[in-house]
Amino acid sequence: MDCRVVVEAAVPVYDVETPDEAVRIAISKTGGMLNPDLSYVEIEMGSRSSPAGEELEPAFIVADEALVALELEMTVFSVEREEHAARIARKEIGQRLENIPLDVLEIEILESDDEAEDDDDIVTDEDDTSDEDDASDEDDGDEDLLPEFDELLEE
Repeated sequence: MDCRVVVEAAVPVYDVETPDEAVRIAISKTGGMLNPDLSYVEIEMGSRSSPAGEELEPAFIVADEALVALELEMTVFSVEREEHAARIARKEIGQRLENIPLDVLEIEILESDDEAEDDDDIVTDEDDTSDEDDASDEDDGDEDLLPEFDELLEE
């Protein structure tokens, strides 16, 4: 099973005056810490809300220092449970973002490509079988050029 995991990070930024500046610097700083090892992690501006439900800026600024909420999204492959995917994402991201608190926001199970390809292969195999039967009736001499798969296994 493959999962898409979204992790929230609280990134400290120094010497900033506006929330937009703080977000830009936080995204740049986080990208620098994650790259090149985790270049597949998507970094986006996070969202915050007050206890009353009011939307707030993603950056909280006091005395030219900010704490910025960022969302880091990554896909984790071949896991057994959602909890396993969350632990892997937190470990991989947390190793590169030292002293930055992380919290798992969302885990989404992705449809694996193998399942979709298996459905397509079933239809394709049925269509190809009829074509192969017609071709084998016409060209019986071609069978001597390439050995059958079973023959290769027996040798």
